[in-house]
Amino acid sequence: MHFLALAVDYDGTIAENGSVSPEVCASLAKLKNSGRKLLLITGRELQALKHHFAQLALFDLVVAENGALLYDPITGSEELIADPASTELVSRLRDKGVSPLSIGRSVIATWHPFENAVITSIHELGLELQMTFNKDAIMVLPPCVNKASGLRAALRRLGICELNVVGVGDAENDHAFLSICGCAAAVNNAIESIKSSADLCLSQDHGQGVCELVDLLLDKDATLVPIERTGILLGQTDDARNVWLASESVMLVVGNSGSGKSSYVTWLTEGMVHARQGFCIIDPEGDYLTLDAAVTVGGLTAPPTTEESVHHLLQAQLNVVVSTLALDPPARVRLFGELLPFIQQLRSASGRPYWLIVDEAHYMMPHCADWPPEFLGDIGAIIVVLDFDQVCPALLEQVDVLVTLGSAARELVEQFAARMQRPCPELGERSERLEHACFWNLHEGEEVLLLDLVKPRQKHHRHSGKYVAGDVGAWHSFYFPSLGKSASNLSEFLFSSAQLEDTALREHMNGGDFSSWFRKVIRDDVLASKTHLVEIDRNLPPKVALEQICGLVRSRYHL
Repeated sequence: MHFLALAVDYDGTIAENGSVSPEVCASLAKLKNSGRKLLLITGRELQALKHHFAQLALFDLVVAENGALLYDPITGSEELIADPASTELVSRLRDKGVSPLSIGRSVIATWHPFENAVITSIHELGLELQMTFNKDAIMVLPPCVNKASGLRAALRRLGICELNVVGVGDAENDHAFLSICGCAAAVNNAIESIKSSADLCLSQDHGQGVCELVDLLLDKDATLVPIERTGILLGQTDDARNVWLASESVMLVVGNSGSGKSSYVTWLTEGMVHARQGFCIIDPEGDYLTLDAAVTVGGLTAPPTTEESVHHLLQAQLNVVVSTLALDPPARVRLFGELLPFIQQLRSASGRPYWLIVDEAHYMMPHCADWPPEFLGDIGAIIVVLDFDQVCPALLEQVDVLVTLGSAARELVEQFAARMQRPCPELGERSERLEHACFWNLHEGEEVLLLDLVKPRQKHHRHSGKYVAGDVGAWHSFYFPSLGKSASNLSEFLFSSAQLEDTALREHMNGGDFSSWFRKVIRDDVLASKTHLVEIDRNLPPKVALEQICGLVRSRYHL
């Protein structure tokens, strides 16, 4: 399931003239039996609600008093999540003859035409309170208390992400909570402003509209709303068409070393943050240690644990990077095997993480791994690989979308089609552009689209952990004969190269030693190519050339 809960307003939505029909109750029970949660979001005071509606036990939680009170119908517990009602304001309104006047635990309510008396009284007393309308009803509450704040409190208790909730309402005070839901619906009797901002306008009034919504939700789930509401933007085509990845899809990102895979994924995470779609990245090479809007578990020397990773994932709206730099290859496979079931369980219960991203997937899902078919389940996943043959066949069978990058992007599409024994899709005209990716939806089309690549807003530092401060090993370290020492990472390389005399520098450059090490050991074709251009420029003094090479390194790595 994509949508895990339904949040409904009471008056004017499930209730007509204050009453809820047995048919509506039966429809809500049917939805609950599907495994989804039910929440009631109402401006009513709890005691009045209990008096008028005996079926509150249908709901997992009730948000009453327009967001001020949280009620558990099963345990009977009440939690006031706002300041108590102002006794001074109540006295002043009574003195002014405001009637009827209803006082809840936090809310103070009356009716039109007393709004001017309410505003004047709040001003006279110097109180920080807000007035909210529900058609002709007037509610006074503490600042920042509304149906959205109440729904958020209820969802925190249930552990469900807002994006995985469908909301339905009819009046002004429903705007707040509908605006944070993954799907906002309006019953047919809703006011025009609610309808105009809704994702879905129902054809039936009141409770019949809610019955209609329940049937649609059970039948369509995520497709209740356009893919723009549930998916993630992958890029634009030549003719400015947006291309989207649907939720719960598996996307494979493939490209040669230095082709921009990690930079592209970094850009995707920025879109996820903007769309409030939480993510978990499994990062074996330190590409995402400094990623914005995420916390990191593990590091260069501290191995991550399943318990710590799950603990952070459970925190609301917290994105997690699980760094496996400190683990050896067998331990990485074991960690992923332990972590994946927890992530799948958490995703099915809460909607978080919205996306699982596995970088350099051959570490976690090597070709020799014995994973069962469909082992990723229904979780949305972005899997990044260097080569198809390095990962387990069961992974390739689950791919819905293929994105290839770099100079071999077109050939990689052809190789994947051959590998999966599928007809090769239409590749279209060969583009002269370098900054593009090939996109192939394996379910919807026989044509490969070219996507413009967009640079991430944040500075991406490639392999910022492994190659910056790690150890490439004695056999792969850069050796400086004139200094009698080796550099096992980029930090040591920059420190030692600064000590070289001009003669030694020129020998290294004439031999193409720096670019060769960057290409073969650091595996950064872009850095190697740019360094080679500096090495062969005989007009540059050795120290100036070295300064340019060091600048290239610092521009691509977090040093």
